[in-house]
Amino acid sequence: MKLTVTEIQWAVRAALAEDLGSGDATTLATVPASAVSRAFMKAREPLVVAGIQFAELAFRELSSTIRLKKCAADGQRLRAGDTILKISGSSRALLSAERVALNFVQRLSGVATATAAFTQIIQGTRVKILDTRKTTPGWRRFEKYAVTAGGGKNHRMGLFDMILIKDNHLVALQNEKPNAIAAAISRARKQFPELAVEVEADTLAQVAQAADAGADIILLDNMTPAQLRAGVKIVQGRAKLEASGGVSLKTVRAIAAAGVDFISVGAITHSARAVDIGLDFED
Repeated sequence: MKLTVTEIQWAVRAALAEDLGSGDATTLATVPASAVSRAFMKAREPLVVAGIQFAELAFRELSSTIRLKKCAADGQRLRAGDTILKISGSSRALLSAERVALNFVQRLSGVATATAAFTQIIQGTRVKILDTRKTTPGWRRFEKYAVTAGGGKNHRMGLFDMILIKDNHLVALQNEKPNAIAAAISRARKQFPELAVEVEADTLAQVAQAADAGADIILLDNMTPAQLRAGVKIVQGRAKLEASGGVSLKTVRAIAAAGVDFISVGAITHSARAVDIGLDFED
């Protein structure tokens, strides 16, 4: 997916307003307006970088004459010590934008790095790593962008662009005939014929019901590799299969080997660690 300059700029301006408030008191008190500096944004650990444009716009928001040189691109694997960005110009602008610039790049690079760890383990299979809606409020598009930078694929963006019939929907329809899954799929097709329909299945019986009812995708929730393989046999190519739940770096290869098409991992967004990136001024 692509982010627009407008949405990045909006986020950066909001973050700067939050951080600066009435002004950077320390910098205004100690650094002359005429001072100029040169700084380097560097990776301090191996990572996959994402969000460089956020940093660029943060510095440019505070100085129209700032000079920037990108030394890496989003999606690129970096080693500790590699330079991401070179910045030169107003010392005040560099100091005041530093934290906002780093916050965006550290967080988004963390998501990209976490995603890349999963995609690397399943290399050689046809399986795609998917994200989920377990994202930071207000940051969904940014974090989903970072997932793609790490080699992952975006699941639905929100509640509006895909039908996903989950367990609670089915409980609400438990008395429907011939079964809750068939009833839910039928209603979804009539109301939103243009949207793909996915059904969450907790049991192999539900897998069979979803396949028989014509689901486009069936989510195999918290199933063992043996159950996943059984689900693949039941469906026999009638729907795409997504595995979810209990996915970790230790289990993802075995899940992929079961024959599913997708593996969704909430942890790549909701639990990704911000990676270590620093901004150092040149002496």
